[in-house]
Amino acid sequence: MRVLSTPGFAARWLVPRLSRLDFARDLRLRVSNGAPSLDFLTNDADVVIQWSDRPTPGLQVEPLIASARYPVISPELRRRENVQHPKNLLRLTLFYDETDDAWPEWFAAAGLAGAKLPPGPTHPNCELSTTMVEQHQGVSLAYDAVVRATVASGRLNRLFSATTPLMTIYAIAFPETRANDPRIAAFRHWLRAEAEAEGVVPVHLPQVAS
Repeated sequence: MRVLSTPGFAARWLVPRLSRLDFARDLRLRVSNGAPSLDFLTNDADVVIQWSDRPTPGLQVEPLIASARYPVISPELRRRENVQHPKNLLRLTLFYDETDDAWPEWFAAAGLAGAKLPPGPTHPNCELSTTMVEQHQGVSLAYDAVVRATVASGRLNRLFSATTPLMTIYAIAFPETRANDPRIAAFRHWLRAEAEAEGVVPVHLPQVAS
């Protein structure tokens, strides 16, 4: 089974759960820099964990994970900079995303609509931003479903109660001609069950049968 995904999904969501997948030893996992290729003629994949759930001709796309976003910071940087209010972030380094950057929306939700955002690097994937946050280099706007375990471990702190609106961030994509492939079906079922157990499946989807 060949799976192509984003670095963040692989490192912070999929890999920590693989011990619960019966055929994990048969999995060949690859990551992309930015949005994974959906050209199954060239991407050397059986399944792609697609960014968002936009329809693609010739592919079956099944929404998998929905999430809101909030800022995360390392405990060390939070103490050093005495971050206590959303306006404090305007004097720090913020990391921006090439795709779906949402800092203006978050600041609006935090009561600072129209705030002049500080300059900061733009990254092709959220995993790079999250890793740099863990190294005390700035603040990123992270997806709860991706960093929840990292926050629970104490390596990152969530900042403030404001969030961006819930949105579908990952979907399972594969060729329509392989919809009945038993290994793909088993992997899809396992992914959905794991997402449902954590409560991050888009709410409009039916439950996976037990």
